[in-house]
Amino acid sequence: MTDHEIIDGLINRDNRITRQLFFVTARPLLTAIMRRIFDAAPDYDEIVNELYTYLIGNDCAKLRMFSFECSFMTWLKVVATRYFLRYRKNIVEDVSAEPDIPPADTSSETPSDAVEARMDTDTLLDAMDNPRYRMVIRRLILDETPPAALAIEMGVTIDNLYNIKRRAMACLTSIALKLAYK
Repeated sequence: MTDHEIIDGLINRDNRITRQLFFVTARPLLTAIMRRIFDAAPDYDEIVNELYTYLIGNDCAKLRMFSFECSFMTWLKVVATRYFLRYRKNIVEDVSAEPDIPPADTSSETPSDAVEARMDTDTLLDAMDNPRYRMVIRRLILDETPPAALAIEMGVTIDNLYNIKRRAMACLTSIALKLAYK
């Protein structure tokens, strides 16, 4: 694919070109950037989805800024690196701002049940490698934050937030099953 085909395909939201670019052609580049920037590697699909949303946002303003003075892959390397650095900064701010564990409703539980439930929740959430997944589960499920408010706070669309939540719940389920069968 030429640079013109890539830009035109992304602007026109051509699924074939988008998949070829992000999941074949640019995957080694983006994976290398992610490994260099993030301590714990985030989910590739999640972060590429966020990058793609960023690139096509504001009527594809970022893509339209590409002036063909260098190769598209060189341009993508710079844009992706800057975006991933901002993404990491937002994750660190989100994690540092989140409360440890919300107080449990102990109306029908004994104090020991509440403490045990809180410890179980802590254990499961701490076993998750992705701090963003922990934050989404805490905020949406434990704190019962409205999805629209959390999406705005995180700077993602509601659709992306639901995808993040789905992956977070799958990760949490996997961890719970592993711990249950130990």
